[in-house]
Amino acid sequence: MTTDTRRVDATELAGQRALVTGASRGIGLAIVRRLAAGGARVLAAARRAPEGDAGGAEWVAADLTTRAGTDAVLGAVAERLGGVDLVVHNLGGSSAPAGGALALTDAVWQAELDLNLLPAVRLDRGLLPGLQAQGRGAIVHVTSIQRRMPLPESTLAYAAAKAALAVYSKGLASEVGPKGIRVNTVAPGYTETEAATHLVDRLAAEAGTDAATARQGLMAALGGIPLGRPNWPEEVAELVCFLVSARAASIHGAEFVIDGGTTPTV
Repeated sequence: MTTDTRRVDATELAGQRALVTGASRGIGLAIVRRLAAGGARVLAAARRAPEGDAGGAEWVAADLTTRAGTDAVLGAVAERLGGVDLVVHNLGGSSAPAGGALALTDAVWQAELDLNLLPAVRLDRGLLPGLQAQGRGAIVHVTSIQRRMPLPESTLAYAAAKAALAVYSKGLASEVGPKGIRVNTVAPGYTETEAATHLVDRLAAEAGTDAATARQGLMAALGGIPLGRPNWPEEVAELVCFLVSARAASIHGAEFVIDGGTTPTV
């Protein structure tokens, strides 16, 4: 990763109340820091707060794969923020085993949906009445290029859940757009998060190579990245910040891919 030298307008999001999920590390933490730097008051939700710089946010510890966790976050939004203007659902991931479709039990499928789809659905359902009452707001759901490029050996259930999130987002956009609420999705490709770095280090150790070689091998497994490198979390965060800002006032119901050119189709 390189040093981020972009100038940030510290007043761009002044007065805006933001909720970010999956916020303790990687892309989520980068989003928290970018929204806070832009002047938003940020409530960040995760199972645990990050170590070190928390990005100037307030934190609520909650497991959003459960109904109780959803209720805890909704309660914190009401009590601490008095409502919300910007919502970024970044929570996601996969613990599914490799081995293709036959390795995916009902429990695995349910776990993938509980992590990658249902938290956004439940939170939106709880937040939309307030957003509609105030007649404004912006929602971004973070999906993945895997929804178009599933790796059948390892990410099939994750990719299907993210595809469902994208379809849900499009339908939601059609419903709430006339009520002043914008909904968009961001689909990152391979992003150099802490988890990705740990994976690269593990692959390098297993193959007896170095991190650079292992990273190139991982990019090749994805079909290559024409830009020549993964995303940085801060780049994804910049895109999200743009989409929730007034600069994107007429952008609605759209998906934005940020993958260095990985997706090979138009």
